Amino acid sequence: MIDLDYLAFLENILTDNRKEKFLKVLENRTKHFTIAVEDVFQMHNTSAVMRSCEVFGIQELNIIEQRFGKRIDKEIALGAQKWVDINRFDTVDACISSLRNKGYQIIATTPHENDCMIQDFDITKPSALFFGTEKDGLSPEILEKADGFLKIPMVGFTESLNISVSAAIIIQNLTNRLRNSDIDWHLSDEEILEKRLVWAKNSIKDIKRIEARYYQENPK
Repeated sequence: MIDLDYLAFLENILTDNRKEKFLKVLENRTKHFTIAVEDVFQMHNTSAVMRSCEVFGIQELNIIEQRFGKRIDKEIALGAQKWVDINRFDTVDACISSLRNKGYQIIATTPHENDCMIQDFDITKPSALFFGTEKDGLSPEILEKADGFLKIPMVGFTESLNISVSAAIIIQNLTNRLRNSDIDWHLSDEEILEKRLVWAKNSIKDIKRIEARYYQENPK
């Protein structure tokens, strides 16, 4: 449960414009879709995907770091890491299991004999969209466990796009269709309160000192 008194205390420190911006952004946030990236070697691509999630309203990004290091390119993300929830996993199996337990179907974004064009994709089901490495694409493990396959229509000679470009195109298309639908895609009231608290803390300098002072003056 959110400590509403503490939330009110923190938001009282923020400007009215910042608080209004939080509410406006949260109106367009969703967990109906979530994004997962697998072992992306060039971290500026992961950071760019995070930025697309933030810009188009996807609240959670799942990162599988089975082979490469744990780092986010803050320059490319441009602060998006403050507003998007990052879930890290050491293995593909752990990521897929977690997402299935949350009710998501697993969708691999790759050309496949049973694939679906983005314009024909069924947006009614909560879906986790997986993107693979720049060189090899998604691993056989994800392809074997996927519930469906999604691709971007292309008419040129080149058969693939950079992961960050692919993610941006797919996220923009699906979230735009979602917002123009009758699907209940919004965050719950409790999730909105949670994000208000996290975002308020992320917006305040020296938050640890302020938090310690608050709980010293307001012991539970």
